Amino acid sequence: MLQIEIDGKQIAVKQGMTVMEAAHELGTYIPHFCYHKKLSIAANCRMCLVEVEKAPKPLPACATPVTDGMVVHTHSPKAKQAQEGVMEFLLINHPLDCPICDQGGECQLQDLAVGYGKSASRYQEEKRSVVGKDMGPLVSAEEMSRCIHCTRCVRFTEEVAGMQEIAMANRGEFSEIMPFIGKAVETELSGNVIDLCPVGALTSKPFRYDARSWELSRRKTISAHDALGSNLIVQTKEHTVRRVLPLENEAINECWISDRDRFAYEGLYHESRLKAPKIKHGGEWHEVDWPTALEYVRKTLDCIQKEDGKDAVGIWANPMNTVEELYLAKKLADGLGIQHFDTRLQQQDQRLAGHLKGAQWLGQSIEDLGNADAVLVVGANLRKEQPLLTARLRRAAKAYMALSVIASSKEELHMPLFSHTILHPNEWADYLAKLAADTQNALSDDLKQAEKAAIVLGAEVQNHPDYAAIYAAAQQLAAATGAVLGILPQAANSVGADVLGVNAGQSIQEMLAQPKKAVLLFNVEPEIDIAGGAKAVTALKQAQSVMAFTPFESDTLREVCDVMLPIAPFTETSGSFINMEGRLQSFHGVVRGLADSRPLWKVLRVLGNVFELSGFEYDSSEQVLKEAVNKEGLSEKLNNQSSWQGGAAQAAAKLMRVGGVGIYHSDALVRRSAPLQATSHAQVPVARVHPNTLAALGLQNGDSAQASQGGASVAVTVVADAGLSENVVHLPLHSENAALGALMNSIELARG
Repeated sequence: MLQIEIDGKQIAVKQGMTVMEAAHELGTYIPHFCYHKKLSIAANCRMCLVEVEKAPKPLPACATPVTDGMVVHTHSPKAKQAQEGVMEFLLINHPLDCPICDQGGECQLQDLAVGYGKSASRYQEEKRSVVGKDMGPLVSAEEMSRCIHCTRCVRFTEEVAGMQEIAMANRGEFSEIMPFIGKAVETELSGNVIDLCPVGALTSKPFRYDARSWELSRRKTISAHDALGSNLIVQTKEHTVRRVLPLENEAINECWISDRDRFAYEGLYHESRLKAPKIKHGGEWHEVDWPTALEYVRKTLDCIQKEDGKDAVGIWANPMNTVEELYLAKKLADGLGIQHFDTRLQQQDQRLAGHLKGAQWLGQSIEDLGNADAVLVVGANLRKEQPLLTARLRRAAKAYMALSVIASSKEELHMPLFSHTILHPNEWADYLAKLAADTQNALSDDLKQAEKAAIVLGAEVQNHPDYAAIYAAAQQLAAATGAVLGILPQAANSVGADVLGVNAGQSIQEMLAQPKKAVLLFNVEPEIDIAGGAKAVTALKQAQSVMAFTPFESDTLREVCDVMLPIAPFTETSGSFINMEGRLQSFHGVVRGLADSRPLWKVLRVLGNVFELSGFEYDSSEQVLKEAVNKEGLSEKLNNQSSWQGGAAQAAAKLMRVGGVGIYHSDALVRRSAPLQATSHAQVPVARVHPNTLAALGLQNGDSAQASQGGASVAVTVVADAGLSENVVHLPLHSENAALGALMNSIELARG
């Protein structure tokens, strides 16, 4: 430890720390613009100049390492003069347009100008003007004259997002921050440059001129868009959501959020939002009040159960519903004798059910995974499924982690990999079994020699028709190498659904094969959320009654349902999620419900009363949670060990569809966010196929073709991609191809 003095205060710090870091530990603020604790040191702005005794001139605190006995003055006349000089320099060309700037009220330059700026400038020359830049639908760069060249945005895109989308051109006074020619700034994490920009050069394009920062209320909540459980700040005005920002939590999302979390709020007030209960009568939809709608549900279920038995009813629930909602839904199902309840929307192989010792989860904390020495990821589209977790792994892979990937396609991860094995999904189980048997293999040896190793299974493994066999092989490999086995859950509360044990009776796929007379949909859009959307819609059309509890209406729901009840999205209700590491996180509604929508847990509570069931007397979601989950015993319910033993399932046809769910088509809210749908990630995907497979199918690069699955066909453009395994078609799930069958299943391609 080194002893240094800052402004008369003594502190012991570690070797290698900078003056800035030491001052932060001491609680001393040093003004800065370019420094950020998660980015490399640039020392561009010079605002952090401090006086160091025996140094001939002021030194930048962010780039000056501490030495034993160092004496630092951060607010001495010499330091203050240097900082004021830098501020005057930074303001020479700044437009001083604070009254119309979106950054006004939360601008570092504005704040520091109060403390270190002068009331008038000595420079009377004409200010330099910089032409605005087009950075795509998410980030606005219309006022680049405000830029102070701190390069935070440049360093973020390269170091955290992994792909440098922004760079600095020219030199000196003529320097400009700009995207690459013809390119938009839209990696899955691009919106973080808005938060990083210390001035108003980069702002949120959807939020542009919407509200001033001091008009907004700040509310804490949890993301409902993936299983990471990112902590969010939602800013509201007039009971509407206006902006979403990250809430720092080092253990989960650090200080970042994904673009999916940041801009999904734009879908909250989509024109398809269901504002009042509706009942279909005579082929026409009619708005009704809540008592009428709930009484309709009661009478319909009673009638169907009396005529066709309790086995004739099924429940399909989205695992992004809260713990409280899923618990009450299961309690209602048990009270009514409904035996079939499933949240596994995209899974095809249910053979593991009943053989797992507990709920499936990551197997360790997010931080522990990020600190592992060796990690093997199988069957995951990492950047689509878990953008922030991928960024954490990227940072580790650049430093010390040996990261290996087994997949059907070569995803551009923008990080160094120990190995990147491309295999047909039907070969994954055998390959993992061979690795378990041959610990001298480079990959398995790497896992075995590592002090901390992990094997992680992604969505494509979980949705594989032979999931049980792949899982068993991965478990064998984990046992042979001493690695921790975990999965990447597919939804915000997938772990919570497992903990509650809500899945019972027939799976959704079995209910599609044997359609029910009545189906209750809890926050499910069947045409895209269910594996085999067209098949799901066909099964629902055969039902006597389909009751949708949904925030949004759609053409499909209007066609198959006879009643729709408006429930609140996560921003308008209280509840809890259990994230991938088994962390229970609760939140409150940040705005009141839109129109006549109601929180689902309240709707289910009242339904329990309507059916005259006991145990539905709750006043708050906290009461429901207390009954649903024992927080102290939660960790005991998490266990990935499986006792399943069996042979391989019947393999899908040779040509298999892969690609996962499109990053901006993962849930109803994201699918309705206009800014996200305007990005390149949301565009209708092409069908990527290995050149050899294309030739065998009689197709050429760029041809139009018909993709067929489950009796449905869509037109696609085929593109040759040598980074794929042979005999796979990389076609991510998208609203335009949702009519096709299940992911990770057989597909046909023929000339269109």
